[in-house]
Amino acid sequence: MMTKTLGVINSTAPYGVSNGQESLDLALASANFGQEVTLFFIDDGVFQLLKSQQPIPEQGKHYSKTFSALTFYDIDDIYVCQQSLNERSLEVSDLCIEVTALPPEQLNQQLAQLDHLMRF
Repeated sequence: MMTKTLGVINSTAPYGVSNGQESLDLALASANFGQEVTLFFIDDGVFQLLKSQQPIPEQGKHYSKTFSALTFYDIDDIYVCQQSLNERSLEVSDLCIEVTALPPEQLNQQLAQLDHLMRF
């Protein structure tokens, strides 16, 4: 039986809503049960990966350090929309983990190869 692939799309800023934490929990749990997981960060979702985040308690849990655990769960395919970075004056070097930045067309090609997509 072939393993189903899951793409988790992060498109919201890291604080104020729990989407980022929930998407990370889903990715880790799915990988823990043997599912092949690919992460995508687009639009304001790229802010989830910024280094040196200092959220105040009212904004929610500080979960960005959890991203470093992704490799332990064999989640190695992590893509960021280059256009989203450019529009927010960010560089790949501003991010807390290693990612592959792709233009929107190539990002869509990666998404099209997956069996299931979840957007947060």
